[in-house]
Amino acid sequence: MTDPVPLGTTLLGDPILVASILLRLFGVGYSIVLLYRVRDGRFAFFTLMLSLMALRQILTLRALSPNVGPQLDELPGLVVSVLAVLTVYYLSQYVAHEEEVKETIREKNETLRGFRKAIEHAGHGIFITDREGTIEYANPAVEPLTGYDRDEVIGKNPRIWKSDEHDDAFYAEMWETILAGEVWDGEIVNERKDGSEVWVDMTIAPIADDDDEIERFVAVDTDVTERKARERRIQRQNDRLEVLNHTNEILRDVNRDLVEAGSRDEVEAAVCEEFADSDRYAFAWIAEHTAVSETYRPRTFAGIEEGSVRSFVDAINDTEDATPFDLADDEGDLQLVKDLQDEAATAGDERSDGNGWADVAGEYDCRSAAIIPLRYNETRYGVLTICSGEPDAFEAIEREALAELGETVGYAINAVESKRALLTDSVTEIEFTVSDPDAFAVDLSERVNGVLDLEWMTTESPAEMAMYFTVDGADPDAVAEAAGAHPAIAEATVVTEYDDGCLCRFDVADPGVATTLADYGGVLESVHVEDGVGRVRATLSQTTNVRAVLDALRGRYPGTELLAQRECERHRSSREDLATTLDDELTDRQMEALRTAYVGGFFEWPRRSSGEDIAEVMGISQSTFLQHLRAAKKKLLSNLFEGEGAVPCQRPEQVGRG
Repeated sequence: MTDPVPLGTTLLGDPILVASILLRLFGVGYSIVLLYRVRDGRFAFFTLMLSLMALRQILTLRALSPNVGPQLDELPGLVVSVLAVLTVYYLSQYVAHEEEVKETIREKNETLRGFRKAIEHAGHGIFITDREGTIEYANPAVEPLTGYDRDEVIGKNPRIWKSDEHDDAFYAEMWETILAGEVWDGEIVNERKDGSEVWVDMTIAPIADDDDEIERFVAVDTDVTERKARERRIQRQNDRLEVLNHTNEILRDVNRDLVEAGSRDEVEAAVCEEFADSDRYAFAWIAEHTAVSETYRPRTFAGIEEGSVRSFVDAINDTEDATPFDLADDEGDLQLVKDLQDEAATAGDERSDGNGWADVAGEYDCRSAAIIPLRYNETRYGVLTICSGEPDAFEAIEREALAELGETVGYAINAVESKRALLTDSVTEIEFTVSDPDAFAVDLSERVNGVLDLEWMTTESPAEMAMYFTVDGADPDAVAEAAGAHPAIAEATVVTEYDDGCLCRFDVADPGVATTLADYGGVLESVHVEDGVGRVRATLSQTTNVRAVLDALRGRYPGTELLAQRECERHRSSREDLATTLDDELTDRQMEALRTAYVGGFFEWPRRSSGEDIAEVMGISQSTFLQHLRAAKKKLLSNLFEGEGAVPCQRPEQVGRG
């Protein structure tokens, strides 16, 4: 067996083998360093492999003879050693790059986690869909937005919460925009799972691949229902304010026109024209209810043809059920019809009224209407109807403002009618009987079995009147006692007594007949009550609706019966001229003192009543009475109360009986 050659001797014998061994040892060291740095098991493998390769060559080197020259067959080993070291080097570069990639991926993942967390906790609903619109992802905010759970919407199309608010063209325009690669942004009304509507501010953006081909869409939805509700409230308030301002302007114009109007026709025309000329209203008309035929007839209109108004009114007259016009006229309550084209058109009190007349209204562009009663106290002057082409056109207007308009128009009509009655010489005289015991004179006649005649009356206050009656055939004390028991009489006083009768003053809190006639511009001429039946004569303006007056009287006293109705000329006598002079010069209290003193016998000799007696009747002191009395002369009293009576109506023509 040959002894091994010393290593030192061998190293000098084969430089190729030595170089290969050195490279492999370098590779081992390099691999160990990298293994320590990166803790990668692949470098442990290379360390072990290079160590074994180096050990093999060292053993080979020791076995060689020192005289042996360079071994060319070890050249491939050297190449392998070089390649092994290069492999370790390139592996180290790969590992470094791999670490960079991992760090980048970690950073990306961290960013994505942040994005995901932001999306998951976002207050907006976020959807990701494929190109066909199928939902692939939805964040938790979709649940309150749509009413669906997240799992319910995945795999579904957003059309599941589509509402009927938008037409097909709306959605077609949306798809056309996003398929063109553009962002669609707008407001949309969706329907939650429970059927409730939700306003959504939506943004839809396309997601493209590297080739700019659209592969997905992302949608961000924000619930703006509360904001839209606030906007709508503000808009309604602005609209309401605009309507109120516009209506107030009309009402101011109406009031100005009413002041300038000289007749009922002018009053009614002014009201109708003001509303018809407004852009907010279609037309207006006034109809009057006739008691004889129990139907309505048009009086005045504007903004609509006469034939159309008559068709409208005829449809109302043909309706069997109570209409809003009946409620307004009979009960004096404003009626607002919100939508005449609704299948169940309702009046202001939400009662169904049938739709026959409402269908006719629709033919004339009348969608909503305000039906306003025209009244002055208990006097009816018909109903004012204002029509609009829009539903709920009167919702923003205060009911009180429209009701006040009806009262104002009624007052204006009453004023011009009363003025005309005073200025014209042509009057309508009516005679009627009253037998209802609610009329105090009728009740008093039955209680004392006497005959009462009205001498004169004077107004004490808006709510009280002093009426002077002669009572024949009754004891004065019994008259005062019976009168004091009637609720309409606040106080009864015997002014003077004479044979088989007396003159009494009744302070009446509810004048009844006199007040009702005055409401229609009428004048109470005479009252004669006997055996529980009162016969009353009064004059009215020729334009006054006698039937309306009788209806008002019968509303107070159902037993009222018309005896006669005459058209005549009112003639004034010299006595009336003198009375006019006294009315101009004397106060009501002075006139009452003159009348009371004259009728009470103060000017007779001997005096039947003293100044103290007259003052007591009037409820004033004696000095005050004497002061009033000295305001007029005895001659004026004699001419006024002892002159010729008023000339009665000429050419009496009885045209009707009760």
